Amino acid sequence: MASEMFERIWRTVSRVPPGSVATYGQVAREAGLGRRARRVGQALRNLPTDSDVPWHRVINAKGEISLPAASDAGQAQRRRLETEGIVFRGGRVDLKRFGWQPSLDELLWGPPGI
Repeated sequence: MASEMFERIWRTVSRVPPGSVATYGQVAREAGLGRRARRVGQALRNLPTDSDVPWHRVINAKGEISLPAASDAGQAQRRRLETEGIVFRGGRVDLKRFGWQPSLDELLWGPPGI
């Protein structure tokens, strides 16, 4: 069911700490959804308005914000990331520097609460 899948995605995105980003594909893999990166985008588009899921920490595999740069949402995402210390160079984030790495405990035992 889509809502169960969305819940898994939202829980995974909630694990991305401030100052880090994850790619759509990484979120899909961490949520146990294989290569369903597009589902991650769908889930984030369907977040409830009052949600505290840090959607802004999810970017594409090139290290770019997927929303149009000139859009209000694209500008808001960039501002939120910069506020958390994320640095953009040429419109991209260095995924090696800022990419989310789950903790060893999470890798060995799985995410907390799942």
